[in-house]
Amino acid sequence: MKNRKFNYLRNTLLIGLVLIANISCERELSDDATLSTFPKTAEVFLDAPIAMGSNFYLPYGDSKFTAFSVDETQGYNSNASIRIDVPNAVDPEGAYAGAIFRIDGAGRDLTGYDALTFWAKASQGVNIGEFGFGEDFIENKYMATITNVSLGTNWTKIIIPIPDASKLIQERGMLRYAAGTQGTNGFGYTFWIDEIKFEKLGTIAHSQASIMNGSNVQETTFVGVNSSIENAKVTFNMPNGTNQSVAVSPAYMTFTSSNPSVATVSPTGLVTSLSAGTAVITATFNGTTAAGSLTINCAGSFVHAPTPTRSQANVISIFSDAYTNVPVNYYNGYWQPYQTTVSNDFTVQGDNILSYSIFNFVGMEFSSPTIDATAMTHFHMDAFIPGPIAPGRQLRVIVVDFGANGVFSGGDDTRHSTTFTAPFLVSQNWISIDIPFSAMPGLLSRGHLAQIILEGGDNSVIHVDNVYFYN
Repeated sequence: MKNRKFNYLRNTLLIGLVLIANISCERELSDDATLSTFPKTAEVFLDAPIAMGSNFYLPYGDSKFTAFSVDETQGYNSNASIRIDVPNAVDPEGAYAGAIFRIDGAGRDLTGYDALTFWAKASQGVNIGEFGFGEDFIENKYMATITNVSLGTNWTKIIIPIPDASKLIQERGMLRYAAGTQGTNGFGYTFWIDEIKFEKLGTIAHSQASIMNGSNVQETTFVGVNSSIENAKVTFNMPNGTNQSVAVSPAYMTFTSSNPSVATVSPTGLVTSLSAGTAVITATFNGTTAAGSLTINCAGSFVHAPTPTRSQANVISIFSDAYTNVPVNYYNGYWQPYQTTVSNDFTVQGDNILSYSIFNFVGMEFSSPTIDATAMTHFHMDAFIPGPIAPGRQLRVIVVDFGANGVFSGGDDTRHSTTFTAPFLVSQNWISIDIPFSAMPGLLSRGHLAQIILEGGDNSVIHVDNVYFYN
């Protein structure tokens, strides 16, 4: 690998010297000169990979790396196909199969096609989570994905429409997939793919495009906060008369900000808040207005939480930029059916903030592994409530220990809830919460701490920072 990298660097330097010499000594390009183009090869796999190079299969980091093989006993009107062995949910090598097929070299010019097509079947009736193209682990600029693709035991043709082929001048991401066992009770299965190629069908018609799932979303931000256009989709009318929704990268859209002095939006859908005020971000697709919008309500400059000064040696951190955090399963488990709280976490000037809107309750879990906090004496958290404090408003902080067995609801879980009200709760200021373990009689042990639960919201907004235990 070192030799390969060295040769690449050496060749790059030589090319650079040649270019400099040409620029210095040669005349300008003539009017007859043309720019180089990329191959327009349509085929990706026809019983074998087509012009993909030697290193084209790149699995996702947490998937089973050995899921892919070429099966020379199965094929669509042939004797070979791609075989994907989806593992059991408890497989130690990975609980699902997923990867991209990327050209090992220069990309392809796909501007002459309108769909990626292939034939597929499975060892049993299953739904494959995702099929798509455009992911290259570099920019992932022009991704397109269809979800919950139904496969049976007979070969079926799958069609993935290309949202806007004019943008695919040099595309390297030929195929992507992700397949789990959510619909098979955790049991693995096999599926096959064959005859993968790009086609010009001419029978696919555009329908409605949307962003933000077609909703008009409101988001409160601060100066310097970046937001993203999400859930961009285009619905196509397929050759069989059905409609197919395709999740697409925002780069397929054209964005506009109603007030660029408040918030700007990049060609890839990155929104940056610049000043206090309101701006509405909208999109068009191929000249047609997309449904949905993102309204940025910028509250001005952000007031940061107090910077912790305790030594790392005396802290077990769940969430803080001041410390090294322990492994955390999630900061919002979204415990259905009663939870309404959604996360709108943001980063401002390098400071990461947990932000919860429509807040009624939320759970943070750190059970893999649990935390032994027997040497700690307190729990700490900083909270900021931007809206008014309603009469009777409460904020409850619940610390949960999973007991010696280290699992939820194993018969030995204990917890303690501490309630805060006005005048301790204030608006528009950081509230520093410190609870000694000696004031938590309901917590019978702190050797297997696993959850922090916040309750008592009134469907408002709360920001959280610096969540940790300390001595």
